[in-house]
Amino acid sequence: MNVKVACVGGGPAGLYLSILLKRQDPSHDITVHERSPEGSTYGWGVTYWRGLLDRLHEHDPHSARAVEEHSVRWRDGVAHVGDRAVRHRGDEGFGIGRHRLLEILAARARSLGVRLEHEHEITADRLPEADLVVAADGVGSAVRTRHAGHFGTEVRAGRNHYIWLGTTKVFDAFTFAFTETEHGWIWAYGYGYGPEGSTCVVECAPETWTGLGLDRADEAEGLTLLEKLFTDVLGGHPLTGRRSGYGANASWLTFRTLTNRTWSRDNLVLLGDAAHTTHYSIGAGTTLALEDAMALATALREPATLQDALARYERERRAALLPVQSAARYSARWYENLPRYIGLPPQEMFALLGQRHSPLLPYVPPRLYYRIDRAAGQSQALRRLKRTLGSRIARTVQARNPTARG
Repeated sequence: MNVKVACVGGGPAGLYLSILLKRQDPSHDITVHERSPEGSTYGWGVTYWRGLLDRLHEHDPHSARAVEEHSVRWRDGVAHVGDRAVRHRGDEGFGIGRHRLLEILAARARSLGVRLEHEHEITADRLPEADLVVAADGVGSAVRTRHAGHFGTEVRAGRNHYIWLGTTKVFDAFTFAFTETEHGWIWAYGYGYGPEGSTCVVECAPETWTGLGLDRADEAEGLTLLEKLFTDVLGGHPLTGRRSGYGANASWLTFRTLTNRTWSRDNLVLLGDAAHTTHYSIGAGTTLALEDAMALATALREPATLQDALARYERERRAALLPVQSAARYSARWYENLPRYIGLPPQEMFALLGQRHSPLLPYVPPRLYYRIDRAAGQSQALRRLKRTLGSRIARTVQARNPTARG
């Protein structure tokens, strides 16, 4: 049956959904509406892991091969704390330039017959005529905001300030760098996405941000200061703000955790960051958006009413998101409580950095947790106890804060 679908937003979620729907039924009439000019996306690179790549190969091998071909990969994580450094071997991670990812998905969508309309802004009061309208227009979704009361949208701002930057330095591992200043600690996360450079996200507590004058500095002054603070890890390479052609300069933000009580309204459904956000420190945003697209396409393939399909999509994705959102909350809290961990010996500090998703960690003295975690590696009984205590704490936190879900 021919179905007309309008995707509002030409990011990874909207493009990938259009690909999957066209693969399911080439007769579907699908248009992706994107307000920005083609090729003018923000950001530098995105991260993902082997599990996502496997799922991409299952759903569309053609685009998956192109994504894998243009990705870089790493296995090591490196933490720099002042003049100390620790390197650990971990799971295989991948990085790809956001521009390149969008180019791959757009080319694949066009080859399947999807219409892509750039510089075409959809207003919330005049949605396209379609059987299904997909709001894939990000955390600031105008489509969702128009009906925020129906969706039950809630936004909670995090404590720390952060800025999304790029650098010509190509990191060979997922890199953490912590620098102490007279106003407190400031840190960066760096990861390569190609031979041209890396993404570099800088974060600090609000008192450090104001103490260093970053709240008053213009973009050039701020970048110069950050380059000095991270000169050792950058190796003399510059930091850069948003790429030319996108518009506004790079700016400091506080992370917005967005949730919605429901994800659909009649023939309108939310996808990706328009439906939910997870803290950037776990590197899952693009993965979750693509997985949303997979789940929605699968639900729409089944013989059911549109409302039943949208309900199934939401139900499945909420369940899948719960552990990821929990991990993101605890990860953000770890950084907000950095002084609790930063003075530990380097090996212990880096080990607890890797354990920052644990619901048990905030409630156990750090050095004791480290010893328990080391012992659990040799004891199945201790591993079970650690998981049980963490699960009980997570359930208690969820019961006290039932809105902390997508």
